[in-house]
Amino acid sequence: MSNSVFISTIEPNTGKSLISLGLMELLLRKTSKIGYFRPIIKGKQKRRDYHTELILSYFNLDQDYEDTYVFSGDQVNNMLGSGQFEKVIDQILEQYKKLEQKYDFILVEGTDFVGENIAFEFELNAAIAKNLGSPILIVGTGQNKSPEEATSALKFALDSFEEEECEVIGAIINRVEETTAESFKATLKKKLGGTGKNKELSVIPDNSILSSPSVAEIAEQINAKILFGTEYMHKQIVSRYSVAGMTLSNYLTFLTENCAVVASADRAEIIMGALQAHQSKNFPNISAIILTGGFDLPEPIYHLLKGLETTVPILKVTPNTFQTAIDLNNVKSNLSLENPDKIKLALKYFNDQIDATNLENKIISVKPRGMTPKMFKYSLNQMAYSNKMHIVLPEGNDERILRAAEQLQAMNIVELTLLYRNPEEVINKIKTMGLNLDLDKVHVMAPASSPNFKKYVNQLFEYRKAKGITMEIAEDLMNDVSYFGTMMVQMGDADGMVSGAVNTTQHTIRPALQFVKTKPGIKVVSSVFFMCLEHRVLVYGDCAVNPNPTAEQLAEIAVSSAETAKAFGVEPRVAMLSYSSGSSGKGEEVEKVRKATAIAKELAPHMMIEGPIQYDAAVDPEVGKKKMPDSEVAGQATVLIFPDLNTGNNTYKAVQRETGAIAIGPVLQGLNKPVNDLSRGCTVEDIVNTVIITAIQSQNTN
Repeated sequence: MSNSVFISTIEPNTGKSLISLGLMELLLRKTSKIGYFRPIIKGKQKRRDYHTELILSYFNLDQDYEDTYVFSGDQVNNMLGSGQFEKVIDQILEQYKKLEQKYDFILVEGTDFVGENIAFEFELNAAIAKNLGSPILIVGTGQNKSPEEATSALKFALDSFEEEECEVIGAIINRVEETTAESFKATLKKKLGGTGKNKELSVIPDNSILSSPSVAEIAEQINAKILFGTEYMHKQIVSRYSVAGMTLSNYLTFLTENCAVVASADRAEIIMGALQAHQSKNFPNISAIILTGGFDLPEPIYHLLKGLETTVPILKVTPNTFQTAIDLNNVKSNLSLENPDKIKLALKYFNDQIDATNLENKIISVKPRGMTPKMFKYSLNQMAYSNKMHIVLPEGNDERILRAAEQLQAMNIVELTLLYRNPEEVINKIKTMGLNLDLDKVHVMAPASSPNFKKYVNQLFEYRKAKGITMEIAEDLMNDVSYFGTMMVQMGDADGMVSGAVNTTQHTIRPALQFVKTKPGIKVVSSVFFMCLEHRVLVYGDCAVNPNPTAEQLAEIAVSSAETAKAFGVEPRVAMLSYSSGSSGKGEEVEKVRKATAIAKELAPHMMIEGPIQYDAAVDPEVGKKKMPDSEVAGQATVLIFPDLNTGNNTYKAVQRETGAIAIGPVLQGLNKPVNDLSRGCTVEDIVNTVIITAIQSQNTN
């Protein structure tokens, strides 16, 4: 089987970007050495192809833009017009062979079928795929078609490719109306399922969010001037255009979620009424206001709008309302780097609709080279999705927490509760930020107003009365979101807690230490970071909790870290780090590590462990072979245990900053139930990753 796949559309506007993104992510789960090849790009060579830029940049591929293509559309037309068909194929094959030397797998895309001679374009794609030896995945569209029409087009393409002796591994009908998806699936299976070659046959329903353009795309395509809300242009999407052709009182009832209001620029009452409706909890959120006719806003209205805090972009165009409505209906939506949330949704949608395992088996023959970051993060998402857990976030009013909640809800992998003393304030903030959070599915509550508040107070009193706590103190503590969130976990009303974006580490984990307690046989709570390097994932411990562990504690940290690594799909090969390797070094700190290694071997006799060992000998195969030739860990360690917090914390931060590695953690280990701490400088991505980790930990706890 070839280590490549060729995506061939059979018509324009099939939504190929979604398929390309989904396949690229699927491939990167297997190996990080993926090449992207689009032999012929649209238009003129001087203009960089936005779709190619999207693939290279989003997946951070190690490939120069100039290596991704051979010809522009104009160049190919000129060459074909002068009878140079074979030369076109030869030059494409030459570039492909260069890529083949550098990459384990190559994703190849055919032309976009935007020319006039579709039959000739099909012949060209068939010739390219055949000469590259790439199996073909055909993509068509169900937009404005019956199931019979769409599948007949795919069947004709499949037969034509096979007549040209090309291998076709599957066919996908994209952009199918949700209500007709089952009919499309049945017809596709009937028409193409009898080929006897077990092809991947899939139907992808249209997704309103993915097919809805952003306000930025609208502005660019209708040549609009941005008056207000520049910072929200890429964030906001428009699902419908609503033309205001009546009085405000009548028009308000026609507003729908994420609609764009289209009105003449001299209709000040529509502008103000639409903005107030957006801010009202009794009306849906609007995405934009598009002012037509080319009129300038009256100075008092402009001055008023300039002083408002709103998330609604306001655009201005020259044509009248009727012409603008026609122009808007021709606007196309694309996936772009400026809207990463939309890309993430597209990737999730691809995985939801496609049998990824079946497709993998058909197109991938490369063997995984260890656990790459892409593989690791995908496996985390899949583990969390397999059994959705309930995670509580006590810092519910922090903007990063809210944006993370939006992403997590879109991923549909956890149930969330947000805590804050004033839930209304959180709800208003969600609306002001323009977040797409379904509040029927995300719980927002204040500890004091919870029906469980009194029960939790009594429980805390029972846990801590031997320590001198009174009922009044217990009630005061339970008003604290960290105590309340931790008690939710302890009482089984949530499966895990993530905090620390605002609160200190001590504030976050103190309640857990007081009444969640450690697992049987565990004396020390410790932590690990999952360090996602360019081509592998390592586990660092302990870099966040224990300042100067004893040999016994260090041994326990090693065993806990190995178990954590294994639970998350990283094969544990444990290196007990020190400033010398093997028996060469002497000194108190080296002896501590040597003793800890011996204790760890007794605690977990089947665990692969080496120590003391230096960092380079632990991770570099050549150095490891020289310094410790008989070790099964040296040169290939996956779990690195640092002798103290000073060394561990500085090392993980140095590696993170100098290499660009993603550090997921700290992940606390040793507690009976999962409670995890965030850095106060955490990003939205850090929060999302930690919530997913916590959810998986809770699966293993319950």
